[in-house]
Amino acid sequence: MKRGVLILLILFACGLSTVFSQEAPADVRNNRYYLESVRLTKLAQESYSYGDYDTSANYADEALRYAQLSDEYVALQLKIKETDDAIAAAKIRIDWAVSVDAPRTYPEEYGKSEQAYNEAISFRGEESWDEAIAAARRVIDFLAYITGPIPAPAVVIVPAPDPAPPGKSVLPARYTVRPWASSKDCLWNIAGRSWAYGDPHKWRLIYNANKAKFPTPDNPNIIEPGMVLDIPSAQGESREGLWDADKTYESIR
Repeated sequence: MKRGVLILLILFACGLSTVFSQEAPADVRNNRYYLESVRLTKLAQESYSYGDYDTSANYADEALRYAQLSDEYVALQLKIKETDDAIAAAKIRIDWAVSVDAPRTYPEEYGKSEQAYNEAISFRGEESWDEAIAAARRVIDFLAYITGPIPAPAVVIVPAPDPAPPGKSVLPARYTVRPWASSKDCLWNIAGRSWAYGDPHKWRLIYNANKAKFPTPDNPNIIEPGMVLDIPSAQGESREGLWDADKTYESIR
């Protein structure tokens, strides 16, 4: 009886709170192990209320075991997401390096970054998460000081922006970064939205306009919720005000 009461008190006090990692999405938190731990906890409570303390203790033991399995599952899913995010950031950086002719102008740095990226993919396939993350971050480090070619000076005439059509909101000139879990906000995704540029490859326009606001100005892959980013005009389109989720914007295309 004492053992059953003790385990139940532990379950009630903890509330199986360890499985509620707020960093994980709901479908990860509410995994099969967690749901089973909840079911077993209810059975333990019912058995205890009927005075069947031994059965209650057995159910409580199992509930704790499943709660621990849930913790391990959540931790694994978060590690996988961290790995995939790091590899995606590395791929964006490599693609940019190619766009500015880095394989020719910085062959050593680009070669090392390409090798590190391939290592990250290989480690990912082997489920060596920490090694994959470290390799992906080396890609960013190798390419950190590469700059694009400087174009010859040219006179560019930008046409005056057309007025917004009646009934439609002018495209937003600023955007407040939202948490990744709810918005998947990164420069690539923001640039790809129809009210921005409709083309994720134009992410660098946003980066160049907001570089001084970044926590690490030389790293475009780290943005923080609450940052207000300027969305510069890309083709003379009219922009003003802050992006509003309740408004309907005309697609830039």
